[in-house]
Amino acid sequence: MFSVKNFVLHYLLLCVSYTCGALNNKRFPDNFLFGTATASYQVEGAWNIDGKGENNWDKVTHSTPSPVRENATGDIACDSYHKYREDVDILKTLGVNHYRFSISWSRILPTGFTNKINQDGLAYYANLIEELKENNIEPVITIFHWDTPQDLENIGGWTNEVIIDLFEKYAELLFKTYGNDVKYWITFNEPKQTCQGGYGSGEMAPVIKSPGIGEYMCVHNVLKAHAKVWHMYNDQFRENQKGHVGITIDTQWAEPNSNSEEDVQAAERFLQFTFGWYANPIINGDYPEVMKKLIADRSEKQGFEKSRLPVFTDEQVEFIKGTADFLGVNYYTTRMVQHTTDPQTMVYDWIADMEIHSYQKDEWPSTASNWLKIVPWGFRKLMNWLKATYSDIPILITENGVSEDGSSLEDDIRIYYFQEHLSNLRDALDDGVNIFGYTAWSLMDNFEWMKGYTEKFGIYSVNFSSPNRIRTPKKSADYFKYVMRTRCLVQESDCVDSV
Repeated sequence: MFSVKNFVLHYLLLCVSYTCGALNNKRFPDNFLFGTATASYQVEGAWNIDGKGENNWDKVTHSTPSPVRENATGDIACDSYHKYREDVDILKTLGVNHYRFSISWSRILPTGFTNKINQDGLAYYANLIEELKENNIEPVITIFHWDTPQDLENIGGWTNEVIIDLFEKYAELLFKTYGNDVKYWITFNEPKQTCQGGYGSGEMAPVIKSPGIGEYMCVHNVLKAHAKVWHMYNDQFRENQKGHVGITIDTQWAEPNSNSEEDVQAAERFLQFTFGWYANPIINGDYPEVMKKLIADRSEKQGFEKSRLPVFTDEQVEFIKGTADFLGVNYYTTRMVQHTTDPQTMVYDWIADMEIHSYQKDEWPSTASNWLKIVPWGFRKLMNWLKATYSDIPILITENGVSEDGSSLEDDIRIYYFQEHLSNLRDALDDGVNIFGYTAWSLMDNFEWMKGYTEKFGIYSVNFSSPNRIRTPKKSADYFKYVMRTRCLVQESDCVDSV
């Protein structure tokens, strides 16, 4: 049985190893949403049954040799396709307000086109939504979480503008089918990973290496697709369904390496190239000025006739501007950033185009993921930067979490991570940032993309050696349950009401 008093003592011991701040002892507001998240390819399994078509991650994980650690696939994953009722029972036990999950495009439309609609796929998500609603859990649905139907990938995927209209048709089918029961829609999850990872560095599906070109083409189409879906919902569905449509963008906080003007500008440049790349067109109408200027200047020096960053027409600028009812934000960690003295002018890719050097400090606590150091204070700084940069747009934290190796259910590192990050989030609320919810990643251990099953982000452990994929709560599940029940991060007797 979880005891917050015992945890407070253990927390103090953890602070000997980790840097701990003063915890915010104010309750979270009663209307603040708490939930957890998953994504279709990472948990569903059932990759080729009941009419589901192949997607780009099916293709990549089945390739030989496989780029995925230990040749892992999402063929079965957590088997949530068959175990969704059990998953909802777990959510009910946790006491969440909402559950964020994604819909598999190729489970609904096997080829990505609307000429063939898979009724079994539609039924699966209808049953999941019904189960959630019956248990007073709000579904928060991501329309696209990286799994492009392979038939569309074969014709260029997100680098082919044909996909824009196809994505709109897919989203329209979802709104028609589920819209009366869904109040929060997210068009894209972390499009940087799809575009920069999928078509730039080639480190994510579809594993295409086109740095400095393919990644920018991809983003250009993603932003136009997002805007078309927002306008379509606004024109056809909003009046009756009364839902909200946003997008989820991920970023690390960028801390200047020094107080020098060059490093301060470099840190801002990192944020604009990472978050502003998507948010600025959606909120202000175009790519950040620093991106446009820097990439145009570098492209000219490299001999290109025009900038490698595509240009929006005036009509497109106006069409994309203002197409978010809220921003979904994924934050995990922070980087130190400094201006580089070697801009590598002849190298063209997204990272080189920033003209920065970034790193993480050795003394920051490490995790099972080599990119994820624990830096809670970066969370608050990011929230305040968002408010200063994009005014008062509502923010939903759509992912925040930490990995461990799964060797123990005593995941104290995750409790520490949650408590410190939620405290900084509560501080940001006190700062006046318009945050209306928090979503922990993840409900359960799952397929972590190229890392397979070697990194565990779940509040619940999953036994992937068991045919039944047995779920077992970790220690953090009890802590998260306590936070959602009391809305306190500290012992309840020490918690004060919001003012």
